[in-house]
Amino acid sequence: MCERALTNGQPYKSDRLDSVELEGKRLLLSGATGGLGRAIAIELAGAGGTLVLSSRKAEELERLAGSLPGGAGRHETAVADLAEPGAAEELLERTGDLDGLVANAALPATGRLESFSSDDVQRALRVNFESPILMARALGSKLAEKGVGHLVFIASLAGKVGSPRSSLYNATKFGLRGFAFGLREDLHPHGVGVSVVSPGFVRDAGMFADSGAKPPPGLGTTTPKKVAEAVTRAIREDRNELTVAPMRQRFLTEFGYRHPEFAARVQRRGGADKIAEELASGQSDKR
Repeated sequence: MCERALTNGQPYKSDRLDSVELEGKRLLLSGATGGLGRAIAIELAGAGGTLVLSSRKAEELERLAGSLPGGAGRHETAVADLAEPGAAEELLERTGDLDGLVANAALPATGRLESFSSDDVQRALRVNFESPILMARALGSKLAEKGVGHLVFIASLAGKVGSPRSSLYNATKFGLRGFAFGLREDLHPHGVGVSVVSPGFVRDAGMFADSGAKPPPGLGTTTPKKVAEAVTRAIREDRNELTVAPMRQRFLTEFGYRHPEFAARVQRRGGADKIAEELASGQSDKR
């Protein structure tokens, strides 16, 4: 067994004796043209990975592939709208042999539940929750046969603590974390790693950048680069979950996870309703 240190100072043990290098590994990255996706693509390509970049935006995918180390000659693109039925399985069929997956694509899904149409609900569940599961189902067994590979799921601190106007988004991220933890145990005997990366409030990308809302004061923010670095670290060290957020935010989230009534009272007193309304309003056109 090898022992490494967590960012919060607690020891971590892994059954892997050596780190897993990304050099030459062929990885599918969904949601590649978003702010987090671009940062993850740059980090993985810089570490030697060969990427299959996927999103709904063909021209942006081509520009991103050309900007990465190795350029478009090394990295591929695959246009897919994961909100469409069957798109996740079809994407995996087209991408061929892979060494891993970074499931990053997500819809914001913020707002009061009654403001979502039935189609809106289905789209959010399909992109944020169903598609990662179906992609993992299609790829996991193939990786298990090879005895090597890694699946990374981009979750959120919204998968640990509920917040106003986020019931649907909370549901997808809580569910994604639970799915990944269970799948990790199933694939572990076959040499395949499964990791969750859970960002907190991210500046310059994600919900606050998209909506124009400001994050709660006093909790700090993280950067897309730090999230991307956590993805490569999760693969190299076979981490169960990495939380990417300032210390105060991580502490309050973990405490709130165990004490949801306390978390609710803090949010009500801290103006969470106003911030949530700004987020929902700024993201309503992205459902």
